[in-house]
Amino acid sequence: MLEISERTRNLGTENAFVVLKEVNEIIREGHDIINFCIGQPDFDTPDYIKEAAIKAIKDGKTGYTESPGIPGLRKAVAEYLSGTRMITVRPESIVVANGAKPFIEYVILSVTDYGKGHEVLYPNPGFPIYESQIQAHGAVPVSLPLLEKKRYSFDLEYLKSKVNEKTRLLILNSPQNPTGGVLSRESLEAIADIVKEYNNLWVFSDEIYSQMVHDEEFVSIVSIPEMRERTIIVDGVSKTYAMTGWRIGFASNEKLSENLSKWVTNTDSCAGHPNQYAALAALTGPQDESKRMMQSFKRRRDLIVKGLNAIKGITCLKIGGAFYAWPNVTEACKLVGAKNSEDFRKRLLYKAGVAVLSDIHFGHRIPGEGEHIRFSYATSEENIKEGLRRIRDYIEENRKS
Repeated sequence: MLEISERTRNLGTENAFVVLKEVNEIIREGHDIINFCIGQPDFDTPDYIKEAAIKAIKDGKTGYTESPGIPGLRKAVAEYLSGTRMITVRPESIVVANGAKPFIEYVILSVTDYGKGHEVLYPNPGFPIYESQIQAHGAVPVSLPLLEKKRYSFDLEYLKSKVNEKTRLLILNSPQNPTGGVLSRESLEAIADIVKEYNNLWVFSDEIYSQMVHDEEFVSIVSIPEMRERTIIVDGVSKTYAMTGWRIGFASNEKLSENLSKWVTNTDSCAGHPNQYAALAALTGPQDESKRMMQSFKRRRDLIVKGLNAIKGITCLKIGGAFYAWPNVTEACKLVGAKNSEDFRKRLLYKAGVAVLSDIHFGHRIPGEGEHIRFSYATSEENIKEGLRRIRDYIEENRKS
């Protein structure tokens, strides 16, 4: 019998796309659904970026590039990171890839060895591809609970208890998917103090939502003293410039850049050539449209948090960044007789016409944390208002005595 590898059979996935398939099937059947599932801006890519790609294609920029990216883009990324992370970044430390996601794999492959028991710490709840890539490449996943009482930061004593000589990588994500939590400078300094005790411990800092901090200034752990050498900064143009489908991400680390580039050569050869020119235009062109998008997300944040907290049985922290709300629906589940958040999610989809994700799509349930669902508020204010109205009405009409 022809067999599929165990590694592939056990490979995790990004459940947002699984649920999206379910949602789209319902929509095709003629049902009216307000969709809060997918984390991508609902804006179009700005015209000046599109025009840069069109010009690149017309100018024949359609072949291979150097694996780490075209020089102009690497220079622009270095300047962007230098200005936003308050450090000096050299173009030579920059590697460009087809999106930010491949760097999860490239970094794990670069700092752990298969089957040697090397451990990778990752946030839970968190982006599900972290855990699936850790397991696929033969490292040991160790989840770090993000706690509501700590505004979705780590318990530092718990983090300290999990780090040991076999720990090779700590994955941070701030602003965070799915909670919207933002790690403060104080938290980052405390995390750094733990990390610095171990010579072989790297930090993967997923900063794809760096320009979506709503109330404060963005802080990267790379700016903390003594963290520069061991931190891999990962960012991209997908969220900030509404360019999810263009697939351009980038990473920076002086020691690791040559190795990351080697992995790009082994997988994709290089990022899409004309798309790199689009990203170059995004970073160096007018920033007005991007800023308007970010302001819109903040208004939507305020709208959805206020609206969720006004619904019986739902509480939601005022999240600090990205475009996600992570409300606690423990009481709402009890009110309507739902077994858990996944049951509640399905009821909202099929009975209320509202599509969300549940906490099981982002990792393992944490004892004592209750039930949560995720909203992506990368949708119009009208959709947010209507979606909240439907949820409120569903709970009121289906409350158990």
